[in-house]
Amino acid sequence: MKIETMEFFRTTSPLTRPIADATHTISEISFYVVRLRLRSGVVGEAYLLSFHYSRHAIEGALRDLEPLVRGKDCNQIGIFMKEAQHEQEYFGHDGIHKNALGVVNVALWDALGKSLGQPIWKLFGTTATRVPIYGSGGWLSYSTEELIEEVLGYKARGFKAVKIKVGTPEEHGGVEADLERLRLVRETVGSDLKIMMDANQGMNIPDAIALSNQAKELNILWFEEPVVHTDFEGLAFLRQKTGISIATGEREYSVRPLQALIQKNAIDLWQPDLIRMGGVEAWRESASYANVHHIPVLPHYYKDYDVPLLCTIPNGFGAESFDWIDPIIDNQMVIKNGFAYPRDRPGWGFSFRDEHLQEVR
Repeated sequence: MKIETMEFFRTTSPLTRPIADATHTISEISFYVVRLRLRSGVVGEAYLLSFHYSRHAIEGALRDLEPLVRGKDCNQIGIFMKEAQHEQEYFGHDGIHKNALGVVNVALWDALGKSLGQPIWKLFGTTATRVPIYGSGGWLSYSTEELIEEVLGYKARGFKAVKIKVGTPEEHGGVEADLERLRLVRETVGSDLKIMMDANQGMNIPDAIALSNQAKELNILWFEEPVVHTDFEGLAFLRQKTGISIATGEREYSVRPLQALIQKNAIDLWQPDLIRMGGVEAWRESASYANVHHIPVLPHYYKDYDVPLLCTIPNGFGAESFDWIDPIIDNQMVIKNGFAYPRDRPGWGFSFRDEHLQEVR
């Protein structure tokens, strides 16, 4: 079970096209893939969503972890994590360091599951065998035709909920433009699909209140990251003034912000990002803390890892779906009638296809 080598690769989704939300314009959908090879021949993999950002920093952080993980047994995940955190302390645990640590952690769990011949979701005890899932997208850069095409595509595939970007700049219509897009989606999908909205931290409190109040007739299920994620008082104020449910957490690197959000009465749905949190143990710790305070868990982005993990906790609310890695892996997740099903293969249940990977040397 000892790790002989750690390699990492860069890859880009064939589904790449420029997209934009309220705070970012993204030129490509890119990832880093970590591959751990054991003496037994077992290979553990995991990936990090990177877009076009911070290539040199990410690659350097991954290189720094290679000597720490090499030679470890794949079940010595806690030992590796402690050593890595000690090594990283001087320049800080959060940010790039935590992302690098998270993707190696997830690869270690993949290797362990494969070594034991078991899917991850069966290692922790199963509380569910399927998870509600929603279709994500609705980018501000979409034309009206692209927006309609996407939501109708999700509906045709059996999805029961879709999430739409809001936070249109004032010079392009502001709140009124957001409302127009939301109304269009509601008219397009009908009353039987749930609609959520996500501002990606791109709004101020007055505009977020105006949008929340005016969108009530559209039956919006929740409002994600309406304002900057550190504005706990603002989130609490918005929630109190409008009654809308607040979803947040994807930018956080530990359970501490969740504690503050709960203390401020500023959250309804906790959205941990598995990689930013530093891996499986930290994700589960935050889910456990949320459960104690009756907060459902609705993770950010990584459905191929989140669906198995959500099957192991009592307060899983649902998962977010993007198709970005589907063309470059060997075993796509089954999604049917609004539910995602964890894979039955050992580990996380899928691998990246070599022909899509460019090794980073």
